[in-house]
Amino acid sequence: MDHGGEYAPDEKVELLGTWSSPYVFKVIWALTMKGVEYEYVEEDLRNKSGALLSLNPLHKKVPVLVYRGKPVAESDVIVEFIDEAWKDRGGGGRILPEDPYERAMARSWVIFARDVLSPPIWKWFTAPGEEEQEGAREAAVAQLLVLEEELGRKEFFAGDCVGLVDLSLGALAYVIPIYEEITGTRIVTEERLPCLSAWMGRFLSSPPAKDHLPPLEKLKLSFLGERTL
Repeated sequence: MDHGGEYAPDEKVELLGTWSSPYVFKVIWALTMKGVEYEYVEEDLRNKSGALLSLNPLHKKVPVLVYRGKPVAESDVIVEFIDEAWKDRGGGGRILPEDPYERAMARSWVIFARDVLSPPIWKWFTAPGEEEQEGAREAAVAQLLVLEEELGRKEFFAGDCVGLVDLSLGALAYVIPIYEEITGTRIVTEERLPCLSAWMGRFLSSPPAKDHLPPLEKLKLSFLGERTL
């Protein structure tokens, strides 16, 4: 039964995902923020299940959230759905800002993270030679400095608590240290990016993330395999 147009919290929610996907963890963190109970279904993307193919026939990828038998795909869409469907749940308030302008700005930072920041970070990690790696590292740092200025002295990008931008950037808090360990080079230092460095630690210890992280050693081995392909 619906309550005031909202979805009842005791109805079944399923999440199809894979253990290493940062997009899946973004959804897990959002569900955790809202206190939504769900059943997690691990997918093997090398041998996709019939359920995944039928629930997400367009993209055939995870995450997929299933509520009342109806699928919602794409992590950003799912997070906004969660925020709307359970808008009065969670001690931290809304995931997206209430103000229309601030909400639009949050969405723009999500696009920045995906389209502008992530490519040079990946290029830095996978660059075959020292010169190419250094060029990619500086390009990545230049974009991280943009985030540093936006974050400033705030606890989180949303202010005092985790919000949409934090969820979208959250995987960087554990991925970047793994990349640094594998490459033997630093990209986020307290000297150059003090606010972002502190935010990474705060996010990893925040209520949504602290008990909901991938197995980092297993992830490191996976990254090592990708880097040598």
